[in-house]
Amino acid sequence: MFPFNVRVYGILIHAGRVLLCRESHRGRELVKFPGGGLEFGEGPVDAVVREFREELELPVKVTEHLYTTHFFQRSAFDPRHQIISIYYLIRFRDEVPEWAERGSYEWDGRVFIWHDTRDLSADDLTLPIDKYVVPLIPGR
Repeated sequence: MFPFNVRVYGILIHAGRVLLCRESHRGRELVKFPGGGLEFGEGPVDAVVREFREELELPVKVTEHLYTTHFFQRSAFDPRHQIISIYYLIRFRDEVPEWAERGSYEWDGRVFIWHDTRDLSADDLTLPIDKYVVPLIPGR
C-alpha cells in the first residue's frame, strides 16, 4: 500500500511580497511556503490556520483555494509516500504584526522571509510542488 501524506500551505501576500520559510528538515535545507501536515480529524483549512498559529503565532484567515496537486509526487523524505499538497491564499486575520514590515522573522529554528512576488521564480523554492505553484500566485 502506498500511504498518502497530505500537506497544506498558506500563500501570504503583504505589500507586494510573499512569505517564504527557510528551514532544515531531516538534514536538508529547504525554502518553501509556510505550512505542514494535515493531522487526523482536521480539514485542510483548519490545518493551514493551525500551522500559521504554531509556526508564527499568527492568526490568519483563508481567503481562497489556490491549488491542489494534480500529478504524482513521491515524497523526498520517504519514497513509500505520495504527497498531496493543498495551497490556500491567506491574509492576516487582525492587524498586521510589526515583524511583517521587516525583511525576515526567526522563530523556532525557522526563518520566515518576504520575497517580492514579481521577482519570485520556481528556482527560489526547493520542493517540486511549490515550484509548480509559483506561476499561480497573484501579482506575478
